[in-house]
Amino acid sequence: MKEHYYDKLLNIKTSGDLHGGPSSQSLHYHPYEPTPYSALEELFRHYHVKSTDRVVDFGCGKGRLNFYIHYFFHASVTGVEMNETLYQAAIENRGSYVRRTKSSRKSIQFYCCLAEEFEIEAGYNRFYFFNPFTIQVFRRIVNNILLSVETSEREIELVLYYPSEDYIYFLENDTSFELKREVILPFLYEHNPNERFLIYRLEY
Repeated sequence: MKEHYYDKLLNIKTSGDLHGGPSSQSLHYHPYEPTPYSALEELFRHYHVKSTDRVVDFGCGKGRLNFYIHYFFHASVTGVEMNETLYQAAIENRGSYVRRTKSSRKSIQFYCCLAEEFEIEAGYNRFYFFNPFTIQVFRRIVNNILLSVETSEREIELVLYYPSEDYIYFLENDTSFELKREVILPFLYEHNPNERFLIYRLEY
């Protein structure tokens, strides 16, 4: 029910057909699946995004998270998607969303490229991952983020949904990121301990 409600509210299409799985370019990327709107509701009951934040969603698919954050928090959002079909769907959704909300396209950007090749600009400070790829790719992206922080110091937060043990081990043992919050999804977590968000912060 929430899937239909929010897609209609935002004037986008992110539910239903999940076509556009991993490309043959890389076996390190996992199939596309959008974060359930019910999970996003729970996350943002406990986690606040400011309008000055610049959020990047790696493996953004059709852009669900991007439009949700932009609509409710007015933050600049960027989606990174390697699959051409999903990227085109995100671009079409942006057109529909902008027509409905009269928002500026400039604050909603999408890039079609491998996540590890995406350039981390100095202003990006919030990064979202719904377990989109293997630990090898994740390591490279986090290292890119850390290199960016060396050039432009700022507080960074990583939001992990359905976090893999490999991601957690790497962040807690090989980086300076610290776990700041865990958001458990009611009624789901007791059956599946992966049904949670972990927020890691890098102070400076």
